[in-house]
Amino acid sequence: MNARPTVVPPSFAVAADAGDAAGGEDDAAGAARPPSKTQRKKAMHDLQALGEALVALPDARIEPLGLDERLLAAVQDYRRTRTHEGRRRQMQYIGKLMRGADAGPIREAVAAMQLGRAHDALALHEAERWRAELLHGDDAVERWREAHPEADLQQLRSLVRAARKDAAARPEERSGRAFRELFRFVRLHDARAPEDPAATGVDDDGADQAGAGRDV
Repeated sequence: MNARPTVVPPSFAVAADAGDAAGGEDDAAGAARPPSKTQRKKAMHDLQALGEALVALPDARIEPLGLDERLLAAVQDYRRTRTHEGRRRQMQYIGKLMRGADAGPIREAVAAMQLGRAHDALALHEAERWRAELLHGDDAVERWREAHPEADLQQLRSLVRAARKDAAARPEERSGRAFRELFRFVRLHDARAPEDPAATGVDDDGADQAGAGRDV
């Protein structure tokens, strides 16, 4: 006795055929279809944005990248250009040159620079917080001693007294020197603080000059 053939319901057969056809079309499209106009435009904008970040890198971070001579010269020309229109055109040129560059190392250098700046800025804000607390309360001196046992406590007390005295003076009589010296002392003994505050755009004075407190 012959076995009866399995009959596939028409609806499932149609669905399966449609799925296979769609998958084949996607595969073919993925392999053969070129990037769309929108995708090309986005890629160009991304490269130009990366070029803008590239020209902002210091020379010490650019040199290890081994940039093409034309791209390196374009970056240097951009930095020498002073007019807005001249810089706009030069940046467009850099964006075009970026298409032939290896963007990976450039992105890594930019990311490392941004991460370093974020870390440095955080450390400087922490130093500002310490200075404000030292100026406003005697208990902060004790907390500082516990957190930084290697620091010269006598020097710290002297700096705090001078800064409080300066803060208590009339605005026109304040020199600001005591605030700066206290801030430098705090940064010097804080392992997270950068050596060069100019690298983050934070002034060496700190952001806030607190008012007078009690003598230490």
